[in-house]
Amino acid sequence: MSTDGNQAEIFAESDRGGNTAAHRPLAVRMRPRSLEEVVGQDHIVGEGCLLPRLIQTDNFGSLIFYGPPGCGKTSLSEVIAAETQSKCVRINAVLSNVAELRDILRLARYEADKNTILFIDEIHRFNKSQQDLLLPDVEAGNIRLIGATTHNPGFYVNPPLLSRSHLFRLEPVHTDAITGLLARALADTERGLGSHRCTADEPVFRAVADFSGGDLRRALNALETLVLSQPVGAHLDVDTVEVFARERQIRYDRDEDEHYDHASAMIKSIRGSDPDAALYWTFKMLEGGEDPRYIARRLTILASEDVGLANSHALTVAVAAFEACEKVGLPECEYAIAHAVLYLATSPKSNSVTRAMAAVKKSLREQPVQAVPLWLRDAHTKTNKALGHGADYRYSHDYPQGISGQEYMLEPIEFYQPGQAGAEAATAQRMAQLKKLKSEKS
Repeated sequence: MSTDGNQAEIFAESDRGGNTAAHRPLAVRMRPRSLEEVVGQDHIVGEGCLLPRLIQTDNFGSLIFYGPPGCGKTSLSEVIAAETQSKCVRINAVLSNVAELRDILRLARYEADKNTILFIDEIHRFNKSQQDLLLPDVEAGNIRLIGATTHNPGFYVNPPLLSRSHLFRLEPVHTDAITGLLARALADTERGLGSHRCTADEPVFRAVADFSGGDLRRALNALETLVLSQPVGAHLDVDTVEVFARERQIRYDRDEDEHYDHASAMIKSIRGSDPDAALYWTFKMLEGGEDPRYIARRLTILASEDVGLANSHALTVAVAAFEACEKVGLPECEYAIAHAVLYLATSPKSNSVTRAMAAVKKSLREQPVQAVPLWLRDAHTKTNKALGHGADYRYSHDYPQGISGQEYMLEPIEFYQPGQAGAEAATAQRMAQLKKLKSEKS
């Protein structure tokens, strides 16, 4: 077969879509056919938003849709192609390669009058070279790129390509929107499940929507399975949904953005002294398959960064939780993690360790580096003593309250400023007293 024949086949397959409508999954059959049918993304397709105006005037360049699975990225791209009467070529970055991409771009240049939209699912899977290959045709207007990704485009899409695209973030579809679409899908005889003549009450739709976690595809697939498992004309009740609820899986990608987002939520909840939120985000990560040792490491860092000297026992508890994760493992180490999370969240907070560490690093970077004063230098050898090392050193234990009044830097700088929470309040009082004693003896 000729190369041109291969190229034509690529476009033909895109238009045919493969399976007949009767055998396509419900989630595919119920995809929106216009912007008005798009659900759950009012922040980008609602009245007065930018995207509908760009589509209406057919005046947009390349677009990147960023959001979780099942939020409608692919559906929105197909709606855009339909609304603008463009030819839509769909490829998946996992399955595609440079040769296929070159063929598509070459044919798009040849058929410039067809206004080609190239939709690339999972565009974050394309390497730098593959993304760079798109740039000339994107700039020339031979294609309009629509990329879809569940990953942060700032990390995975090349800056030149990102700068030439409008970025839109899609959110998980909210429960009410999913509930409404499920009801329509059950009754729809053209594209939905209406031919099965099944009925269901609103709590059934809401239960399916709740466990889908904002994933519209998952919710529609669950409804289809429920209906196909029942006789024609059956009535679905909440008990019918229990099998799905028992097998509920938390959507959590432990290797990518959700990993960092959830860790951030856990840390900020502990910092904000909210034990309930802290436990929720912690155990959502664990239920999603997160390594408990990663959580324990974050807790160990937080114990010094955010609790610090306000409660120095926090570090001991966090380290003990980490050791429990190493020695005990799941599921039993969950007790130690919960213990540490609650202890840290309910402890008084101080970031004086963080501030002092940042201050001393800043001084080392920006100020002249100080030498060790002679009176503090090592004096264990005759040579060192002859050089004056250790001369005039005042042994602190020879002075009342251990304060000699001696300086320990050539140019004293204050880095540590005690906080006033928890145990550190007493530390602050002691430091003030020590400063006063030191000034009296110097």
